[in-house]
Amino acid sequence: MSPPHQPPTSAVYRRIATEEAFAPPELLALYRKVLATPPVDPGFQHLMGFYMSSPSDRAQHIMRCLQDLDQVRLQHMDESGIDVQVIGMTSPGVQILDRDTAVGFMPQANDILAAAVRRHPTRFVGMISVAPQDPQASAKEIERGVNRLGMHSVIINSHTHGEYLSDTKFWPIFEAAEAMGTPIYLHPNAMPPKMIQHFIEAGLDGAIYGFGVETGLHALRLITAGVFDRFPKLQIVLGHMGEALPFWSYRLDYMHRATVNSKRYPSMGPIQRKPSEYLRENFHITNSGVASEAAIKFTQDLVGVDRVLYAMDYPYQYAVEEVRILDAMDLSDEVKMKFFQTNAERLFRITSTH
Repeated sequence: MSPPHQPPTSAVYRRIATEEAFAPPELLALYRKVLATPPVDPGFQHLMGFYMSSPSDRAQHIMRCLQDLDQVRLQHMDESGIDVQVIGMTSPGVQILDRDTAVGFMPQANDILAAAVRRHPTRFVGMISVAPQDPQASAKEIERGVNRLGMHSVIINSHTHGEYLSDTKFWPIFEAAEAMGTPIYLHPNAMPPKMIQHFIEAGLDGAIYGFGVETGLHALRLITAGVFDRFPKLQIVLGHMGEALPFWSYRLDYMHRATVNSKRYPSMGPIQRKPSEYLRENFHITNSGVASEAAIKFTQDLVGVDRVLYAMDYPYQYAVEEVRILDAMDLSDEVKMKFFQTNAERLFRITSTH
């Protein structure tokens, strides 16, 4: 990845990027063990198996930047005009690991990130990683992350071994997040084995399309399972323009009502509101990877300007020209400041000292 010739010009707002990834070397060592122990999950093989073994410039850039929480990352932030990164463990986090390994490594991963935040308190904000393999341990780690590490958000990389958070056995995580006021960033993961094969055949399993399909499905499962009726204050963050759900909102409302009325599926029962109303009241949406003024404006119109935030998707999409594109959007100064700065400050509890 070549550096930009000139960073974006300074702005009246701070640019806070809210979906930025890291992977400590200790996690990568655990990944190597998984990759060396057949059978290997095909989605994981095509995701981290590729990036950890490919000699391509893109893969080498990503692996170098994922592991750095100091000068390389700060240099790239300066070159792209990013004032603050909100950082979470890269997909699939500890969720690909067996239960005991995941639960054991979860606090270590959060301690590593918290130490980096302490080294660079004005530039980094951390998201708490959890191991859904053990919902009760994850709930306790959310409490520790807030009370002892000073983190105020959670990242979950979608499904865990093909299981989704719509299953009530995972709901202690939601209970803890709601109680601690920590939004959950529902980040993409590679598709589970039952979904992925046709996507791999077409080369569409990753960020180009498959990630959005899988994570959008997960978000819809939360809505239709009644998660937000049970936890009305819970806030979920979706990247990549809400994994396209805002653009489907009319049809989701219509067909959800029709499906419930038809009594076609035992799993699809009544919920208290329309799907689009949950999108407006229980979701925040970042533009990560989508430098499209039209898409951003549409989503702001649907869910409100207070719920749409900036993200870069570093290091997977380190494109400085996209910062300039977004700086130049035809939005009022007030709305642009919400998008780049104040929405993130409120949601992630970022103070002016960051």
